[in-house]
Amino acid sequence: MEVTLPPRRRDLRLDLFRGLANWVIFVAHIPNNVVTLLLLGTGRYGFSDGADWFVFISGYTLAFVYARMLVERGMVITATRILKRAWQIYVTHVFLFVIYLVEIGYFGQKFGEAEHAASFNVKIFLDRPAEVLFEGLMLKFKPVNMDVLPLFIVLMLAGPVMLWGLLRFRNLTLLASIALYFAARQFGWNLPSYPEGNVWYFNPFAWQLLYVSGAWLAVGGAAASMAFIRSRAFLVFGVAYLVFAFVMAMAGRHPEIAQFFPTWFVGTFNPNDKTNLAPYRFVHFIVIAALVMRFLPRDWSGLEWRVFKPAILCGQQSLEVFCFGTFLSFAGHFVLVEVSDAIWMQILVSVVGVTLLTLLAWYRSWSKKMDRALRQTASPSPPGREAKPLGTATSA
Repeated sequence: MEVTLPPRRRDLRLDLFRGLANWVIFVAHIPNNVVTLLLLGTGRYGFSDGADWFVFISGYTLAFVYARMLVERGMVITATRILKRAWQIYVTHVFLFVIYLVEIGYFGQKFGEAEHAASFNVKIFLDRPAEVLFEGLMLKFKPVNMDVLPLFIVLMLAGPVMLWGLLRFRNLTLLASIALYFAARQFGWNLPSYPEGNVWYFNPFAWQLLYVSGAWLAVGGAAASMAFIRSRAFLVFGVAYLVFAFVMAMAGRHPEIAQFFPTWFVGTFNPNDKTNLAPYRFVHFIVIAALVMRFLPRDWSGLEWRVFKPAILCGQQSLEVFCFGTFLSFAGHFVLVEVSDAIWMQILVSVVGVTLLTLLAWYRSWSKKMDRALRQTASPSPPGREAKPLGTATSA
């Protein structure tokens, strides 16, 4: 059986859009922020947003990193590595969860603003701390803006089986993912959340479709689809659908636009069913991703331009940047509530936050390079060769 593996070279397009998604998520998580009005991540210009990019790219990245390992080193080693990564994300989530609760709870009590705790869904923690901490460890309780990492953990736990299926029965595995998606929507499948009676904000049985779709593209789906993606028929459909999504998104917010359509028709798309990844939302994202593949080739030299470097760095260090952005979003909200909510302050908070995220990404990138260099100099040289000092080029 022929197996299609992802290219070895890193795809900077993924880093670019994951970094942009991190920025968008940070800004959009600051309530009542005027900058949010300008960003696609709010869903104001269509059905999908930054969360869709995050999940899709994570699926692609899983296949990019582990598909070759599965073929060359086997299922046991690959599954162990994937589960180890899932554990690392879980530990990160727990750390972020505890610090986030303390941050919001402390400032809420310190400044006598119960609004902070209520707005970010941590008031219950102040009332029942031990119970909430336990439910948080079980991934059942999630404060506002902390729903993404638990979704990633669950999807990564299923990663070994998903990847095995994609490498052997690529299209059949994708069809199974589609079937699970529709079954979850039809029968109301979701994971329970805390307090009792709630469910996960990102339904993993639905959102797995984006994750699997990203991995499917990485292991040959993209190459198999390019003839259709480059066709005139898809281009016409894609542009028309994006225009339609824009109009429906605007109609959901502006009655003067909604009046031109039947109420039931506008209500079909508004409010946007994000929890269960509405079909029109999934199609909207896939259309955007396909248009990016069509007009932004993998080897485009512009990806090396300095203007894209900050976003690419944030994409390459996405876990750290996302966690830091979660803290900063509350800090930005706190500044706007306690200091000033003037438009200039909203813009300043957003710009400073994105700058801090970029600085963190740059530092983590530099730190990892230094660590690799130190490991190389510390390891013994092969017989017959001397270790080269840092910065010495090796001849071809």
